[in-house]
Amino acid sequence: MMGESISDKIIDEVKKQFIEELAKQGRRLDNREWNERRETVIIDNPISSADGSAFVRLGHTQVLVGIKVQVGEPFPDTPDQGVLTVSAELLPLASNMFEPGPPDERSIELARVVDRGIRSSEMIDFKELFIEENTVYLLFVDIHVLDYDGNLFDAAYEAANRALKNTRLPAYEDGQLNREKTTPLNLKYEVSSNTFVKIAGRIFLDPTALEEKAASARFTVAKRSDGNICAMQKAGPGGFTADEIKRMVLEF
Repeated sequence: MMGESISDKIIDEVKKQFIEELAKQGRRLDNREWNERRETVIIDNPISSADGSAFVRLGHTQVLVGIKVQVGEPFPDTPDQGVLTVSAELLPLASNMFEPGPPDERSIELARVVDRGIRSSEMIDFKELFIEENTVYLLFVDIHVLDYDGNLFDAAYEAANRALKNTRLPAYEDGQLNREKTTPLNLKYEVSSNTFVKIAGRIFLDPTALEEKAASARFTVAKRSDGNICAMQKAGPGGFTADEIKRMVLEF
């Protein structure tokens, strides 16, 4: 079974203590400011076989998102709306923390957070995905973590948003999809997120993997392109004050 060795855990504990000491001084291991994001690189449509895709590198974290469009039946309670399904895969090659097998709680959380942001933002009008009675477009959003160095949420949000922006809907003709004839997926908004951690009582934006390990709490806020909040997620045993939450939500 894969995983962190005892020596890795000892080294990480030493680094964690060092990061905590730096945090007390308002400093970071990579010399970034507390509110400074790592360099972001985006590549559009890297998967030619997908109906939309995007690759995002945030620092050393790398995420690939592919969109597949199918047709099928709507949910019984929303017969006039299309269907969205988001899944996430944390590949073992991305980190020795990830193991092969069924999705664990981290991949489930990542998929649910991105799914919630997309739905709550109303960036997609699912009624526009209605084709005819009992037939709608199904959008499958597959998130693949290729390399992990912290802050999967912001990288995954960016990649999913960009992949949806690149998505083209195949025409539905004679009971099947014609991928030779497509139209762009209409998006009303775009969505992005900011993730913060609390280390030694101080707040830091865009944490690395080591900073996440040293953190007592993590907070992610997703917003639409018009500034409206569409999702929030908090994790970790620690907490944030009301003033800290206002700062993270309103200043970014």
